[in-house]
Amino acid sequence: MSERINWFPGHMKKAFGIIEENLKLVDAVLYVLDARAPGACINPEFERILAEKPRLYVISKADLVEDTYVRLWKDYFKERGQACLAINSISGVTGGVVKEVKSLLAEKIRRYEDKGIKKTLRIMVIGIPNSGKSTLINGVCKKKKTLTGDKPGVTKAKQWVKISEGLEMLDTPGALWPCLEDREAAKDLFFIGSIKQEIFDNTELALLLVEKLKAIAAKQLAERYKLENAENASPLEILNGIAKNRGYVLKGGETDLDRTAICILDDFKKARIGKIGLERPPKII
Repeated sequence: MSERINWFPGHMKKAFGIIEENLKLVDAVLYVLDARAPGACINPEFERILAEKPRLYVISKADLVEDTYVRLWKDYFKERGQACLAINSISGVTGGVVKEVKSLLAEKIRRYEDKGIKKTLRIMVIGIPNSGKSTLINGVCKKKKTLTGDKPGVTKAKQWVKISEGLEMLDTPGALWPCLEDREAAKDLFFIGSIKQEIFDNTELALLLVEKLKAIAAKQLAERYKLENAENASPLEILNGIAKNRGYVLKGGETDLDRTAICILDDFKKARIGKIGLERPPKII
């Protein structure tokens, strides 16, 4: 994987256009981050165009990582003076999101009430592809009003959704920033499925994932695939070991690395290897 990844196809440019065009119409922003790599999900271009717009960071898929890991990220945003809550992908979303939004906009709501004005609050939901935006909205609505999927790019255009009386949400297409200069962040986005996996060879991507898991979750990796002495093995040796243990062997005895790679990548995305967070929050100075 190269040190610098240029990534700005037509639909990504369109997504940024939709966000910038509608930002002036909304009162606040829900910024959705995948719990497995919240930092990698923070788009520098979003930060630039949001400016001082009130925002609530929502750590989605929190059930895919350890509770202590989620708390670290919530504490990080709290230390920065930013609102944050966590939701999971299993039980869905409750009224906590609406409550936090109203708390975020409490002063504006009070001003309208003092003037006797019934104002519909409009919230924009943003995030990179496959971050959980549509799932969040469906959960708040308690019914499916947007398309969801496990592949990036399901939401193709903006969608206004009425959440309750006086509250509407705008779902927007997921957007990556034009160039991924942070190599670790780029890898994490591939691992969690925010960038289409087909761009890189499965085996190459799996080797990178194994290398990372060796560093941060060696025990879970060894237990999942019944590996011995994994700490002293190279990523390729580990991949071959998994293939042999799973019986992924081609005619002639050669290990089927592509099948093994697909298995590992899928196991990670579905938390079968364990509840693993890929990055720790940066320290607040």
